[in-house]
Amino acid sequence: MNIGSILQRLRGSFSDSAGTIVFGMEDGTVSIFGLIFGVAATTTNAKTVLIAGASGAAAAAVSMMAGAYLDVETTRDEINATRSSRHDAAGSAMSLSNRLAEAGLTSEQSDGLAVAVQKDPNAIDALLLALQGAPETPQNPWEQALWMLLADFLAAAVPILPFVFFPVLRARMVSGAVTVALLVGLGIGRAQIAKRNVIRTVTETVSIGIAAAFAGVAISVLVDHLFSG
Repeated sequence: MNIGSILQRLRGSFSDSAGTIVFGMEDGTVSIFGLIFGVAATTTNAKTVLIAGASGAAAAAVSMMAGAYLDVETTRDEINATRSSRHDAAGSAMSLSNRLAEAGLTSEQSDGLAVAVQKDPNAIDALLLALQGAPETPQNPWEQALWMLLADFLAAAVPILPFVFFPVLRARMVSGAVTVALLVGLGIGRAQIAKRNVIRTVTETVSIGIAAAFAGVAISVLVDHLFSG
């Protein structure tokens, strides 16, 4: 396999995983932003902040990777289970009829559509998959999990890195500025993927990040006050 084909496959994988990547980056940014600001609110020791941030980022990234893997694997198993029912045309038609009824069609409409395709297993499978909202070709769970791990961990590094180069007091301001900039970019990405209003989506994304920071600061200050002796 040459470099060109590897890059082409990587681009295709990236495109197929765009939603996973944006979600992972948003989770990593927001969760570690809150953690970092919470710890930095009660200490001026940069090492303490870095240890907390790095360990939190690693744990969160692995957790999200596992979640992405299980989610995609479950979806793939559901698709495969649907396809394996081809040998039972009557059962598949009945399942389709029930799904159509659950989707809001009348019993006459759902039964009529099920009867119309009952002799075509491929048509039944396609309709069942469409009702499930599942892609025709299942995603690779390992591929999605690795993209999630990478996106979550790299995004989590953004609010952490300023504490490597600056004293804690200055690092707070730099971290806040670069993290908000990243959240704006993620909001734009979310809006493009979901075809949503850009301003509304950016506002929501930034607000979630700021809320996480305030929550982290509030709980850290409270715990520090309660156990300060």
